[in-house]
Amino acid sequence: MVEGDCQIQMGRFVSFLQELSCFVTRCYEVVVNVVHQLAVLYTSNKNAPKIIETSGVHFQAMYEHLGELLTVLITLDEIIDNHATLKDHWTMYKRLLKSVHHNPSKFGIQEDKLKPFEKLLLKLECQLLEGMIFQACIEQQFDSLNGGVSVSKNSTFAEEFAHTLRAAFANVEAKLGEPSEIDQRDKYVGICGLFVLHFQIFRTVDKKFYKSLLDVCKKVPAITLTANIIWFADNFLIQKIPAAAKLLDKKSIHSVKTQRENFLQQRAQSLTKDMQSYYVFVSSWMTKMESILSKEQRMTKFSEDLSNRCNVFIQGFLYAYSLSTIIKTTMNLYMSMQKPMTKTSVKALCRLVELLKAIEHMFYRRSMVVADSVTHITQHLQYQALHSISVAKKRVISDKKYSEQRLDVLSALVLAENTLNGPSTKQRRLIVSLALSVGTQMKTFKDEELIPLQLVLKKLDLISELTERVRAQCDCSFLYWHRAVFPIYLDDVYENAVDSARLHYMFSALRDCVPSMMHARHLESYEVLLECYDKEIMEVLNEHLLDKLCKEIEKDLRLSVHTHLKLDDRNPFRVGMKDLAHFFFLNPIRFFNRFIDIKAYVTHYLDKTFYNLTTVALHDWATYSEMRNLATQRYGLSMTEAHLPSQTLEQGLDVLEIMRNIHVFVSRYLYNLNNQIFIERTSNNKHLNTINIRHIANSIRTHGTGIMNTTVNFTYQFLRKKFYIFSQFMYDEHIKSRLIKDIRFFREVKDQNDHKYPFERADKFNRGIRKLGITPDGQSYLDQFRQLISQIGNAMGYVRMIRSGGLHCCSSAIRFVPDLEDIVNFEELVKEEGLSEETQKAARQLDSVLSDLTRNFAEGTEYFKMLVDVFAPEFRSPKNMHLRNFYIIVPPLTVNFVEHSISCKEKLNKKNKSGAAFTDDGFAMGVAYILKLLDQYQEFDSLHWFQSVREKYVKEIRAVAKQQNVQSTNQDEKLLQTMNLTHKRLEVCLQEFELLYFSLSSARIFFRADKTAAEENQEKKEKEEDSGKTSNGDLSNSTPAEPVVK
Repeated sequence: MVEGDCQIQMGRFVSFLQELSCFVTRCYEVVVNVVHQLAVLYTSNKNAPKIIETSGVHFQAMYEHLGELLTVLITLDEIIDNHATLKDHWTMYKRLLKSVHHNPSKFGIQEDKLKPFEKLLLKLECQLLEGMIFQACIEQQFDSLNGGVSVSKNSTFAEEFAHTLRAAFANVEAKLGEPSEIDQRDKYVGICGLFVLHFQIFRTVDKKFYKSLLDVCKKVPAITLTANIIWFADNFLIQKIPAAAKLLDKKSIHSVKTQRENFLQQRAQSLTKDMQSYYVFVSSWMTKMESILSKEQRMTKFSEDLSNRCNVFIQGFLYAYSLSTIIKTTMNLYMSMQKPMTKTSVKALCRLVELLKAIEHMFYRRSMVVADSVTHITQHLQYQALHSISVAKKRVISDKKYSEQRLDVLSALVLAENTLNGPSTKQRRLIVSLALSVGTQMKTFKDEELIPLQLVLKKLDLISELTERVRAQCDCSFLYWHRAVFPIYLDDVYENAVDSARLHYMFSALRDCVPSMMHARHLESYEVLLECYDKEIMEVLNEHLLDKLCKEIEKDLRLSVHTHLKLDDRNPFRVGMKDLAHFFFLNPIRFFNRFIDIKAYVTHYLDKTFYNLTTVALHDWATYSEMRNLATQRYGLSMTEAHLPSQTLEQGLDVLEIMRNIHVFVSRYLYNLNNQIFIERTSNNKHLNTINIRHIANSIRTHGTGIMNTTVNFTYQFLRKKFYIFSQFMYDEHIKSRLIKDIRFFREVKDQNDHKYPFERADKFNRGIRKLGITPDGQSYLDQFRQLISQIGNAMGYVRMIRSGGLHCCSSAIRFVPDLEDIVNFEELVKEEGLSEETQKAARQLDSVLSDLTRNFAEGTEYFKMLVDVFAPEFRSPKNMHLRNFYIIVPPLTVNFVEHSISCKEKLNKKNKSGAAFTDDGFAMGVAYILKLLDQYQEFDSLHWFQSVREKYVKEIRAVAKQQNVQSTNQDEKLLQTMNLTHKRLEVCLQEFELLYFSLSSARIFFRADKTAAEENQEKKEKEEDSGKTSNGDLSNSTPAEPVVK
C-alpha cells in the first residue's frame, strides 16, 4: 500500500464508524427499554398496578429476540477485535490529526472545527474500538434513578429471567450438534449473552447452569458468528463472569481447550468420510426433490403430498445448515488456531462447498414449483394450527367460570386465530407466538396437543422464510478469507477432469463474496476492490487450470502427430490416461460480468500458437493442419484455418532469404546451367542443399510475384559492387601491362599462327601471375578474379531461375483457365445479370487477377536484357577503356578454370571431400555476360581460342600414342604406366575444355551473342519505325463507326 493510503481510507471510513456508533447507541436504548418492560410485567411489588396476570406466562420469544440483539453486539466486538489492520490504520490516522493540529492552515482546515472532530473520534474509539460494545451495553444503569422502574431488586423478574433462560437452554442443548439442528448455535450465543446480562443486573450466579453452559463447549467448541469471525463460548463466559470462573476447578476449564484441539483433529480425520456421506445424502435428496416436484399433485391425497413436499424442503435446508456449519467451523478453526490444513482436508472441504451450492442451485432451478408449493404448505400448516387452537378455545369456553385470567387466555387464543387467518408474515407469526405464551397457561392445551402445535409453528416459521434461510445458509462469502484453497482445488479439478462440471458450483460460491464487497466504504469506489478480486481469481484460474490445460493439449497433439518419432511411452495401460475432453463439454462459467469459456480459451490458444509457429516456419504448415484436425476429432474444438500461404515439404531456401543474403548465396552455391539447379558448395551436414525451379516457384507462390522484381533489384545492387572490384582488377598496372603486351603479341603473330591464340601464352600468363603474390590458402590473383566472375555468373543464373520459377508459378496458377485466348469478362456478365454491388466488386477483382496472370504468363519479363542494358553503356564508355582488354584475359582464365575444375572433380573420389564439386557453370555465365556488356564477342572469337586448345591437346595425345606404340615393343612397364597416365590426363583436360566451350556457347545464347551492339541498335531503330508507321496507318483507316479489334 502506498504511504498515506491507509490514512485516506480511514478518513473515508470515519462516516461509517459514526453510523455504527448511532446503531450501537440505539441498541443500548432498546435493551434498557425491553428490560424495563419485562420488569414492569413481572413485578414483585404488591402495590404496583398489574397489567396482566403473568404467573404462568413466559414470553420466550421476547428473550430470544433480546438474545439476538446481544449476539449482534458480541459479533461487532469480535469483528473489531479480529481486525488488526483497522486498529493500525486508526493509530496512523490519529497521528495524522496531531500533525494537522499543529498546522491547520497548511491543510486548509479551520481550527474551531478540529476540536469537535477530535472529540468525536475519541468517542468512537472508546465506544467501538476497545472491544467494549457488549460490556458497555450490560453495564448500563437499568434501575431508574427518579423512582421509576426498579430492576435489580425485582426478585420476581429475576426468577422469571432465570427460568426462561433455563427453559431456552434446555431446548437448545437437546438439538445442538444433532442432524435436525436449525439455528440453535446462534440461540446459544444469545443465551450466553443473556446469562451475562442477568449476572450484571442481579449479581447472582447459578453455578450449575454456568457449568452446563460451559459443558456445551465440549460438543460445540467454536461458533462462527459471521464470515471468518469465530467465537469461543468458554473464553467469553470466563472473561465476562470472572467471579463464577473462580468457582470452577482449573481442570474443567483446561479440558475445554484440549477438547477444541481434539475436535479439530477428529474433524480432519473424518472430513473425507463426512464428505462421502453427504455426497450420497445430497444426491438422494436432489433425486427425491426432482421426483416429488415433477409429479402431478393428486387431489385425493393433497394434504399428504403437501406434507411430503414440506418435509423434503426442510430436509434440504437441514443438509445446507449442517454443511455450512461443518465448512465454516473447520476452516475458521484452522485459521484461528493457525494450524496447517492438509491437501486432503482442503479437497474435502471444497467438495462440501460444491454440495452446499448444489442444494442452493436445486432450490433455484425449481424455484417456480417451490414458490407455488410454499403457499399451499403454509395454508395447510395454518389450518393444522387453527384446528389445534379451536379445540383449546372450545375447552376454555365450555368452562363457565370466567375469571380475569381465563378471559386473558380466551382473548389470546382469539388473537392467535385471527392472526393465523392471513398471510404468514414475520409480524403475524411473532404475534401468534406471544399470544400463545399467554394462551397456553391454565392447562388450556393437553401435552399431546401442545407439542404438535409447537412443531407445526416451527415448520411454519421455516417454510415461510424458506428462500431467505436457504440463501443465508448457502452463502459462501466466507471464502473471501480462505482464497488460499482455490489453487489446490483447481489442481484437483485438473487431475480429476471427469467431474469438471463442479467448477460451476465453486465459481458460484466465489461470486457470493461480491455483494459483501459492494458495501466497502474505505475505498473511493467498491469497484476497485471487485477489480482486484476478479484479477486475483482469474490469475489463479489461468495458472492452475487454463494454461496447464492448453499446454497439456498442445503436447498431446504434438506427440500424437509425431508418433512415428517414438518420443516417449504413450501406452495408456502403463502411463495412465487423462481425458481432458470433459473440460470442453462444460457450459461457459459465469463470473462477474464475463463468461469463462474453457473451450474457447483453449481453441484461441491453439489457434494463436499454430498460426505464429507456422508463420515462423511455413514448411511446417502440414504438421499444424494435421494437429488442427486432430484437435477437432479428439477434443471437438472448432479451430480456425490459418490462411497462411502453405509451403511444400521440400521448400529449400526461401527467395526472401537468398535475396537478403545474395552475396553469401553466390559464393556458397554452384550453378548448373543445363539442369537449372544450384548446389551447395560445402556443408557441415551429410547432405548438400539444392535449389531448383520448383523451390523458387513455391517461394514465389508464398510471397507473391512482386518479389521477383525486388530480387532482380537486389541482384543489380550486388552486381554494381562486384563490377567495381572487377574494374579495379582490370585497372591494376601489373595486369593491364601484361594484357596490352599479350594483345600486341597476338597481333604480331596471328598471321603465322593461323589467327589462333597460342595455348603456351595463356598458360604462361596463368603461371606468371602467381609471382605477384598468393593468399594464405594458396590462391593467386587470377584464381580470385575467376571466383569473382563465377559469382557474377551465379547471380545471373539466379535471375534466370527466378524468371523460370515465376513462369512455373504462373502456369500452375493459370492451369484452371480453360482457354487463354478467350477469357470472358466476368464483370460484364455480372452487370448483365444485375447482381449486387459486392458481387460486381468480386467479379472485377477476378478479372484483374486473370489479366495479371495471363500477362505474366505470356510475357515473362526479360531480366537478362534489362541487366545488360543497365550496365552496357557504362562498360562501353571511353572512360572505361581499360575494360576493353578483358577478351585477352579469357584464355588464361579458362586455363585456370579447367585446372580448378579438374582438381574439384578428383576430390569427389577421395575420402576428404572438402572442396569437391562436379559443376560450376557460373564461370561460363559470368564470362558470357561480361563479354556481352563489353560487346567483345567478335574480339574473343577472333582469338579462335578453343580451336587452338583443341589442336594443342589433340597433337599432344597423338604424340603420346605414338610413343606408347614405340615403348610397347620395349616392354618398359613403368614408362608405359606413366604414358598411360599422361594420355588420360590430356584427355581429361581436353574434355574439360570442351565442356567449358559448350557451357560458354549455351550461356552466350541468353545474351544474343549472334549480334553486336551496333546491329542490335539498328534492329531497335527499325522496330520503332515500323511501329510508328503501323499506328499512323491505323489512325487513317479507322472510323468511329468501326472500332478496331486488337
